[in-house]
This record gives sequence, structure tokens and C-alpha cells, in this order.
Amino acid sequence: MNTGEQPVSTSERNFVTAALREGLRVDGRGAYEFRDLAINLGDGGYGSAEVLLGKTRVLANVAAEVVRPNAANATEGFVHFNTSFSPMASPAFEQGRLTDEEVLISRMLEKALRRSRAIDTEGLCIIAGEKVWSIRIDIHVLDHEGNILDCACIAAIAALLHFRRPDITVEGDNVIIHDMDERNPIPLSIHHIPICITFGFFDNGDRVLVDPTHLEEQVQDGNFIVVVNTHRELCTMSKAGGASLDVARIIQCTEVAAAKAAEVTELVRTALSKVIIRISIYCQHINQFITKVQ
Repeated sequence: MNTGEQPVSTSERNFVTAALREGLRVDGRGAYEFRDLAINLGDGGYGSAEVLLGKTRVLANVAAEVVRPNAANATEGFVHFNTSFSPMASPAFEQGRLTDEEVLISRMLEKALRRSRAIDTEGLCIIAGEKVWSIRIDIHVLDHEGNILDCACIAAIAALLHFRRPDITVEGDNVIIHDMDERNPIPLSIHHIPICITFGFFDNGDRVLVDPTHLEEQVQDGNFIVVVNTHRELCTMSKAGGASLDVARIIQCTEVAAAKAAEVTELVRTALSKVIIRISIYCQHINQFITKVQ
């Protein structure tokens, strides 16, 4: 239980509910409208992504190391997710204390990105049964203003797409890991881009909103999480809370989620393309400098 956070007052609850019955949200958005989304890549090197969804802010960092594989999966590497909720992000988070929300986000990221086979774990194998890459994604929640999961999922997949591991040379049982200045680093093999879309339910499920704020999360009767990619493939779903959902409502939510996932994926790709252009310009300047020196 989150003991560090003040519960929402009856007046706030009534105000939010009354506004929704009039077809309004407190922040002026439409029912299926996301908050402003900003994706910043590369400030911390390869595999670093900072995502702002409204005022919610999440930082994702990806790292890799060579380890020994499990005997049962000798040709597969590892993908691990670690979440860190800073007490500065919200009074609900305490240092060294695991909250229910943190457990939920870790499990959903695991399902969305690893179990959906978004990451090619067999492509992480170096020597079968001997050496594989272990990929670690660290998720840091810096500001909490609602819908941490969607923000964390975008940050994680953006960081994975931006990440580059060192190139290697295999000589028998010996593995040489080359410095990134010596050889161009290698991107991960990403099969598809799963995006989490969270819906909040109100009035016993009669009203539904996408991307709930922190205030709306405190008032909602339950939520429904859909993870989908641009191929309209359903990766996973999760429902929490007492509000019941009929088949028509589930289909409606999945259709909305597919459309929103396509929009978010395009923003991620745009951010990646800007980074590529920036690196290309940097390389041109370096080459011009070397030519002048010579």
C-alpha cells in the first residue's frame, strides 16, 4: 500500500466524475487523446532514452555484458528489466520499498517486450552453451503524473532500438570484444515494436479514457492495458479493478490501442531518424577535420 501519498478527496473525486459525465476531462483532452509525448535519445550514450508523457518522465538505460547461458536454453541470451521509482517522483514511492505499481510495471514490461519475442534472444548467442549477451534495461521513474507504464514501455523500446553493443570476434573458444572506437557497434535485432496503451474506466465501466493522469488513476474504477504493435498484433492484455468489460468494449479498446500504437511508433522512429542524421553530420565533420590535418 502507498502510505506516503495523500488520498484523493471526495470533492476531487466528485469533480472528476461529474466532468466525465459531461464529456470533459480535467486537463481538457478528449477521451482517446494522449498527452504531449517527447522522446529524447542518446544524451547518456547508446541505449539511453528519456520520455516525457505530459508531466510523467521516465529514463531508460540499456547495458550489455557477456555471460554464460542457462543449460536449458544454451543458444539464447538474457533480457532483464529493472525498475527504480525515485522518491522525488512521488510521495507514494519510498527508497528501498517495493510498491504494487512497481511490480506491475516490471511484469508488464517483461510480457510486452520479452515474452512477445520483440527482442531476438537467439541473436544474442555468441557461442552456444558457453557465452551469450545479457541485456539489462534499467527503468528510472523521475516524475509521476499518471500512466507510468505507457511512458516506461515507450522509453524501454526506444532505448533498445537506440542501443548498440560492441562488435566481437570469435576465435575458437576465445571471444574478443572490440572497442567501439575500433569497430562500429552492432544494433540489437528487434522483431517488432510493442506499445502499451492504458485505459481507465469510470462509472462502473460506462466511461473509458486513454492515458489517465494521476488524479484520474486515483478516481478510476479499474484499468485495461493493451499491448499491440503496428502490425495490429495483440502482444498481451491485462485488466485490473472491479469494473466489468463486455466483448464490445474490449474490441473497441483494442481498435483504439492499435491506432494509438501506430502514432507512438511513428514518433519513436522519427526520434531515431533524428539521431542518425545527427551522427551522420558529426562523422562528416570528423572526416573533414582529418582531411585538413592530413
